[in-house]
Amino acid sequence: MSENVVHLHKPTDSPTDGTAPTVLTVMPDAPPARPVPLWVRSGRAVKTAVTHERTKTVVRATARHGLYTLNGGRIVARRAWDGRTGSRYERMIRAAEAAGNLEAAEEWEERLQRFRAARHHRRMDLLHSPVEAAKGVAVGAGMSIGALVALGVVMAISTGHVGDVVTPLSATVDFIALLIRIVQVVRGPALSIGPFLALLALWSVGRKQHAAPNWALPANVRSGEGEPITPSIVVKALRDLGVPALARAIKEMGDAGASMLGPITIAGCGVEVDVTLPSGVSTNEVQSKRRKLAENLTRHEHEVFITIPTAARTVRLWVADSGALDEPIGPSPLVTDDTMTADYTKGKAPWGQDLRGDAAALSLYQRHLLITGLSNQGKTVALRSLALWLSLDKSVQFLMGDLKGVGDWAMFDGLATTLIQGPTDEHVIQVTEMVEGAVDEMNRRIQAPPGTVFPPLIVLVDEAQVAFMCPAKGTGKDKRPYGGSKADSRYFMAVRKIHNQGRAVNVLMWQGTQDPTNENLPKLVREGAHTRASLALGTESQARMALGDKAVDGGAAPNLLRPGLDRGTLVVASDGISIPAGQSSITVRTHYIDDDAAKAITDRAKALRDGVTTLHAIDHSAEHDPLADIAAVVGDAPRVRTKDVLARLSARNSDAYGDWSFLDLKRVLDDADAGPYKSDGVMVVSRDRVARALANRDGEGSASAE
Repeated sequence: MSENVVHLHKPTDSPTDGTAPTVLTVMPDAPPARPVPLWVRSGRAVKTAVTHERTKTVVRATARHGLYTLNGGRIVARRAWDGRTGSRYERMIRAAEAAGNLEAAEEWEERLQRFRAARHHRRMDLLHSPVEAAKGVAVGAGMSIGALVALGVVMAISTGHVGDVVTPLSATVDFIALLIRIVQVVRGPALSIGPFLALLALWSVGRKQHAAPNWALPANVRSGEGEPITPSIVVKALRDLGVPALARAIKEMGDAGASMLGPITIAGCGVEVDVTLPSGVSTNEVQSKRRKLAENLTRHEHEVFITIPTAARTVRLWVADSGALDEPIGPSPLVTDDTMTADYTKGKAPWGQDLRGDAAALSLYQRHLLITGLSNQGKTVALRSLALWLSLDKSVQFLMGDLKGVGDWAMFDGLATTLIQGPTDEHVIQVTEMVEGAVDEMNRRIQAPPGTVFPPLIVLVDEAQVAFMCPAKGTGKDKRPYGGSKADSRYFMAVRKIHNQGRAVNVLMWQGTQDPTNENLPKLVREGAHTRASLALGTESQARMALGDKAVDGGAAPNLLRPGLDRGTLVVASDGISIPAGQSSITVRTHYIDDDAAKAITDRAKALRDGVTTLHAIDHSAEHDPLADIAAVVGDAPRVRTKDVLARLSARNSDAYGDWSFLDLKRVLDDADAGPYKSDGVMVVSRDRVARALANRDGEGSASAE
C-alpha cells in the first residue's frame, strides 16, 4: 500500500544535528458504511415487535378470551340442544355399539324411547294449555277481586266508613302500577347490560372448560404439569395415542368416549381407572405406547403404569400425582418398632409400599428368592431388609456369603452360622463349599424320619454373579470348575440341588445379583426362584431374565425404572405378596434401612438367641478334633440343641461331619463323659460339660507328657 507523506515544514537546509525530519503518515479513510434502507429497518422493527414475548402474551390473551366466549356459546347451545332432543341418548347408543356392549346399547335405546314419549306428552299438553290458561286467569282474577272486596267489607264494618270497601282493591291497583313503573325504569339499563352479562356467562363457561386452542392457554395450563386426571383427559389421551382403530371408535362415540372408562378412584399417591377398549383394539397396542400415553396425560413415563386385569379387552391405568414418586416413603417398621418379632411360617416381612401407598409385605415361607438389578440401585439393602426381619425369628439359621466384601453384611457376625465376605476366587471357593454343605444338610434332613420338623436354613449369597463367573477349578483329582453354568460347575449344581429339593425341608436359597445375563445368571437358576424381584434394568431382555416372560407380558417393566432416581423400587413377581387380581407383578418401593439401624436390629435378634459362633471360613484341614469342633460350634451358649450342633459341624467341615448322625455325636460326647441330655423336652449339648471334658483331656495329655 502506498503512503502519502505530508511535510509539516519544508526543509530549506539539511539538518546539521543528524536528526530525521518529522513526518505524518495519513492513512486513507475507510469508505463510509452504506445506509440501511428504510424498508429493512422497518421490517426489523416489525419483527421485533411481533416476536416480543409481551406481544405474544397479548395475542394469546386476546385470542383466549375471545375463544372462551365463542366456544362457551357453542357449549351452552350444545347443552340446550341435548336437553331438548334425544341426541345425548343417540351418542350413548353409538358409543355402546362401538365398544361392543349391546346390553348398554339396548338400555340407552329404552331411555331414548321414554324421553320421546314424555316429550310427545308435553307437546300434546301445549295444545290445550291456552284455553286452560285463560280459564285459570279468569278464575284467579275473579277470586282475587272477590277476596279483596270481602276484605274491604270487613274493614268498612270495622271502621264504619263505607269507602273502605274499595281500599284493598285500590291498594292492589297502586302496587301493580308501582311494579309497572319499576319495570319501565329498569328496562332500559337491563336491555343495555343484559347482552354483556350473557357474554360474561358464556365466557365463564368457556373458561371453565378451557375451550381454546392449546397455544392460546396460559403457560401453566399448556404444560398441564400436575393436572388432575378426569374422564375427558383420559379419553383424549387415548384418542391421541396413535392407534387408528381406537381413534376412530372414540370419534364415533362423540363425547361419550368416557363410557369406556370405569370409575376413577384414588389409589395411594395417584388414581386408578379401568379402560375397556373398543372392538378391534388389543391391550398390547396400548401397553406398547406407555410413554406417549403418559405424555398425553401430562405425566412422566415413570408416573404411569399399565397392567392387564382379568376383564377381557381391558387395561388398568395407574397415574401418579405429579412428582409423588420422587418423594421418599417412611421408615421401616423394623426401625420404628423395637418390639417387632418375626414368624417364618405365618408372618410376612414389611418390605415397603406399593404404588397405592399400602403396605407391601412378603411371605418368605418355603420360597427361594432372587433379587437382581443394575449396580448401585439398592439390591443389597432390599435383600438385607428381608434377612433382618427373618433374623427376629430365633429358629431361623443363616449361611451367608457376601462376594462384594465391603461390610454390607458385617452386622450378621454372631448371628449367622457362617459369614464369608470377600470378592476373590478364594472367597468364591469358600462360598461354594458353604452351599455344598447346605446340600449335605438338606440330604440329611430328607433322610430323616417322616414328620420330622426342621428349622429354617437360609443360604444367602449376595453378588452371586461373581460365583457364576469365577474361573477357578478344583485341585488334585477333582478338576471341576467352581463357576460356570454347566453341569460340571460346583456352585451352579449346588444351587440347583437346593432349588430342586430344599423347599420341602426348609433349606432355602436366596441370591442377589446384578446386571443379569445368561452367563452370570443361568436360566435354570433364575427360574428356580419362587420370588423374583428386579430393580432398574437396562433392557427388556434383562427384564425377562429377571422376572420371566409371563410377568413382562403382563406389564412388568423394570427396564423402564429410572436408574438412580428409582433406587429401591422393585418389580416383584411372587405368590408370597398380595398382587391385584389379573396382574402378574407388583411394583414395591422398599424401605431404606441404613447400616446403623441394621446393626440395632441384629443386636435385638442376637438377644433372642442363645448365642451363635460365626464361622468366617470353611475348614479344609484333613485332621480334625471332633470334641474341639463341638466346643467351637457350641460357642458361648449354655446349651445348644443337638440338631443345631450337627448342622454347625456340617457347615464347619462338611467332609468330616457331613454324614454325621445323632448317634455319631452322642458317641463322641459319651466317650468324653459329656453326653447330651434332655432340656425342655429336646436333646441338648452342654457347653460346661464339653469344656470340662476338653480340660480333663488336656490335663491328662499334659500329665502323660511329664
